[in-house]
Amino acid sequence: MLWLIVGLILFLGVHSVAIIDAQWRDRMATRLGPVVWKAAYGLIALLGLVLVVNGYEAARSSGAILLYQAPIWMRHITLLLMLPVFVLLLAAYLPGRIQRATKHPMLLAVKVWAFAHLLANGTLADVLLFGGFLAWAVADRISLKRRTPVPVPGAPSGRFNDGIALGGGLVLYLLFLFWLHQALFGVAPLGASG
Repeated sequence: MLWLIVGLILFLGVHSVAIIDAQWRDRMATRLGPVVWKAAYGLIALLGLVLVVNGYEAARSSGAILLYQAPIWMRHITLLLMLPVFVLLLAAYLPGRIQRATKHPMLLAVKVWAFAHLLANGTLADVLLFGGFLAWAVADRISLKRRTPVPVPGAPSGRFNDGIALGGGLVLYLLFLFWLHQALFGVAPLGASG
């Protein structure tokens, strides 16, 4: 559990620099240079992510501490809520109506993903992981109301971007539902242990 917590602190911490002090981030990026800043940022984020993944897996395999037992039908709600997550992830990089309507589709995707997983999973590790990401995404969205967001690099505007986000998001959803989630995380969303 310790590695999960350390990983969350590193990963979410480095992603919270702009939330806490965007001007400090800009000064450091200028002082260190963009390449060094991005390399340091990326290494800390990668280390945090590796610790999160390994720490979460270790917590799951060493006897999870159950905080609440979600009813089985809540998994169906989770499956339904996950459908727009993949569309929103793609829309973050494909300027169009979806991106304009949601303003920050990546953050919305993280919030929906985390909330959906909290509905179906109630161990301490689940609450730390998904609750941590949900709290971070809410804080980041609130902070964006008082700071200028850094533009997300993506595809040029195009009339097919929303269709690509919808179609690609559906394909990704189905891949995760029927194969990738099991392959990557060892849990089949449609399985009895989901």
